[in-house]
Amino acid sequence: MRKVYVCSALRGNQDENIKLARIYCEYVVREFGHIPVAPHIYFTQFLDDNNSQEREFGINAGLSLLSECDE
Repeated sequence: MRKVYVCSALRGNQDENIKLARIYCEYVVREFGHIPVAPHIYFTQFLDDNNSQEREFGINAGLSLLSECDE
């Protein structure tokens, strides 16, 4: 299966932005049958975006995942 990196806003209204990212992921699955990769949805479950070291780790990990995606 193809992997699609889903990039969307996180900061600002974080709850609403995560809800939208989930909608985008569902779209990728239902419309194309691809695997959505949206690290900002799950990294925020255990990393603090306001902590500069954890934020940097999350960004770098996300970029690593991006390199593994087809789209």
